[in-house]
Order: sequence, then structure tokens, then C-alpha cells
Amino acid sequence: MITGTIKSQIDRLWDAFWSGGIANPLEIIEQITYLMFIRRLDDLHTLEENKATRLKKPIERRIFPEGNDPRGRPYDDLRWSRLKHFAPSEMFVVVGEHVFPFLRSDLARQLGSADSTYAHHMKDARFTIPTPALLAKVVDLLDQVPMDDRDTKGDVYEYMLGKIASAGQNGQFRTPRHIIQLMVELTAPQSSDVICDPACGTAGFLVVAGEYLRERHSALLHDAALRDHFHHRMFHGFDFDNTMLRIGSMNMLLHGVESPDIRYRDSLAQDHAGEEEKYTLVLANPPFAGSLDYENTAKDLLQIVKTKKTELLFLALFLRLLKPGGRAAVIVPDGVLFGSSTAHKELRRMLVEDQKLDAVVKLPGGVFKPYAGVSTAILFFTKTNSGGTDQVWFYDVEADGWSLDDKRTPLLSEDKLGPAPRTALNEDEHAKNNLPDVLARWTQRDGAERERARTAQSFCVPKADIAARGYDLSLNPYKEVVHETIEHRAPKHIFADLAKLEEEIQRGMKELEGMLG
Repeated sequence: MITGTIKSQIDRLWDAFWSGGIANPLEIIEQITYLMFIRRLDDLHTLEENKATRLKKPIERRIFPEGNDPRGRPYDDLRWSRLKHFAPSEMFVVVGEHVFPFLRSDLARQLGSADSTYAHHMKDARFTIPTPALLAKVVDLLDQVPMDDRDTKGDVYEYMLGKIASAGQNGQFRTPRHIIQLMVELTAPQSSDVICDPACGTAGFLVVAGEYLRERHSALLHDAALRDHFHHRMFHGFDFDNTMLRIGSMNMLLHGVESPDIRYRDSLAQDHAGEEEKYTLVLANPPFAGSLDYENTAKDLLQIVKTKKTELLFLALFLRLLKPGGRAAVIVPDGVLFGSSTAHKELRRMLVEDQKLDAVVKLPGGVFKPYAGVSTAILFFTKTNSGGTDQVWFYDVEADGWSLDDKRTPLLSEDKLGPAPRTALNEDEHAKNNLPDVLARWTQRDGAERERARTAQSFCVPKADIAARGYDLSLNPYKEVVHETIEHRAPKHIFADLAKLEEEIQRGMKELEGMLG
């Protein structure tokens, strides 16, 4: 958790860009990403130097080569610890004419395979800071932000990414952190999982899954094979926006994952040979409310469901990517739950009859405000290819801890927010944050939850009931309303009261006539 001081430093950094003429929040975070990467490279080089000094051996792996770059500048001048002391005009020349060409061309060769993911995404890096004065100011401010440990580095970057959403621009790339945490908690990633987000954006799902594993399965980092799996083979993310790939890669790096598979891929338009049945866990909030031409859509997906709608195609993709026994937690618009088209119905039938649909968690309408007001739900399912749906668990989330208007302000203190708050909630606080209750009831979905009445906030529905309703997965057809019992008085008592009332009116009239007479 970052302190108010660090937040203030980042706010000043952000304000410097705005006042310096860069107003696009994505461009700001991209330029900060480059500078943070340069600083990270210097830290890695310093570690190698210290190791060589301690062992009294030559440096095993140089990040910055010896000698001069192709333009005649000493490679040592490209290091953060050197360039931050240059005068603004010289710093501007070094960063623009030497550091960025180094990032684009020489870096992959210098880093080798361990960091090739990051080097790959730097190959088309562009330096767009317009003036030496702004660069000097940004470098000075960024140098003051502590980057000593993984938690701080990760939190700092997450706070910066939060500004993309709060700026109200390009917010579609960012799923609220507490919703991601809920999905990760409910799917409980294991140290052997192979995790994929086919529309990864800033890699929020992969980051949270990694943090969950560090906290709940810390032993994996002490086992050589599991540690290697964690850093090199566990995390996979696809996107077709190169800016997002750079930001997502940096997000993973700053959260301590050495070499995730974050790469360019148009998930719906490309053939998935080599990707099918490769992953054990899919976590995603894919883009929806769009459509593709049949010609541009991967043929293997159209074999599963013939449709142009992206939200349905992504569900077909998840089924294609998952191994048998693999599980998924994915956000879908409400239309997926009750849409009446043939494709909608067939996809829901497949989830219920051919796979194992575990749960439908209905989210409140304002979760994605201010940049989207669409109503959504989270689908949880397991790929079996042989059915297995018995009872489907429904939960109607009415409050997620934040106001559901455009401001999305927290309704509780920070220690009482999210699905696993540090402080237990009382009944009044539960009414403002249902997420801990979702997690608690989820563990009982095969037990006590099956006895819960359908008037409750959560309940189970047998597969036969869902099939009888044409595989409608929306909450309302199954939820029963509590009707208030009203006691009606006997007519003779009502007439008696009316008679008394008439007598009082007559008496009042006589008193009034007496006063006037």
C-alpha cells in the first residue's frame, strides 16, 4: 500500500505532463513506462556489477555494453544513474537520440531470453516528451519515487494506471481492481496453473493472480521448478494494442514476474492452432457490444457458435483455449444471459449441458461507471466436454463497496473494502460491500447454499429448471419475491370506527354552530 507522500509525488509527476502539453493519459503512462524501464535496466546492471565485485569475477551479463553506441556516445551515459545528473538539454539529446534507439534495437540482444518479453515490446518505443525542461522535471520527480521493493513498485504503477480510468479516457482497459480480486479469490489459482487473459489490456487479471499465488502459495517461490514455472510459463496475455502490451508487460515486471508471455494477438481473428486446450485458468473481461465480419473471424470459433457478436465469440474462444478440467471466470454483458438469438441460446445450452456451469454472479449496474453503464455478470464454468452441471449458484451483488454513480467514491474505510477486507464487516457495512459475503457463500455452494430459499440474495437452481426456461441465465426468472402479509380487519370493526368518526363530526358541527350563534 503506497503512502500519501508517494501518491502526492505521482500526482505531481502527472500534473507535470499535463502542464507540459501531454494530455492523453495513455501517452503519459507510456512515457512513464519507458522511463521506469530505463531505471529498472540500470538497477539490473548495478546488481550485476555488485555481484561481480563480490565474486571478484568479470560481469556475467552486461545490460549496457562496454564502449560507445553507434552514434559515439558511451553506453554508460545511457544509464539512469548517469543521465539524471545531466543538464536538461544534454539529457534530452541522450534520451531521445541514444537511449531510445538502444531500447528499440540493441536491448533484446543485451538482455537475452530472461527479459526478452520486455525488450520485444520496446522495439517500437517512441520518445514524445516535447521539451528538455519537461524531461528534466519528470526524471527528477520519478527519481524521488521509491522503487526499492516489489510491493511498492507494483502499487506505484497500479496507482498510475488508476489515473487512466479516473481521467475518463481509455478506461475500458481497466476492470476495477476489487472485481478482479473477487474473481481471483473465487477461482483460487494453484501453483501448477497455466493462466490466460486473451484480452489482457494492462494485465490486471494476471497481476492479481500472481499476487494471490505469492500470498497463498509462497512455497512455490522456494521450489526451483515451480519458481521457473511462475516466472516463465504460468502467465499468458494477448492484446492487439501495442501500447497496452508495453503497459501490461511493465505491470507484470514491476510485480515481480520475470518473463510472462504478453504478446500481440487479435484473439478473435486469428487461427488458434497450438493454443487450443493449453490453459487451465482463463480470467477475462473481454470487450463487448461489438461485432465482427464473418470473413475476419477465426473459423474455429465459428464452428463453435455462428455469430458476429464479440461477447459470444470470446466465450467460444475460452472454451477453445481451456484444457479439459480447466476453469474460467469471465465478465459478460447481461444480454449474454438472456439473449434470444439462436447463437445466444446455443452457447448457454453448451455451458449448461456440455460443460459445467458453476455460478452466475450478477454485478450492480454502476460497476464500470463513469465510462460504461452496461449491466454485467460474472460467469464461472469448468470445461469438461461431458457435462456435469448439477446446480447453478446465483448471487445478486447489490453493493461492491463504492458508490454506483459516476464518481465511484468508497463507501467504507480502506480496511473494509474488497472481497477479503482486513477488518470484518457488520450487517450495515455488508449492505455497502457484498463481496466478502459472496466469497463466504461461494464455499458453501455445494452445501448450505442448496437449502437457501430463492428469496435470498444467493441460491442454487437445478439444471432441469434452467433447461425448462430455455437456458435463461438471468437472475429474475428464478428469484422469488417476498410478499408482505397484510392483516385485514373484520368489516364490523371498520363500520364501528366509521360510526364513531361520524358521531365526532356531528358533535364538532354542533359546537361550531353554538360558537357562531
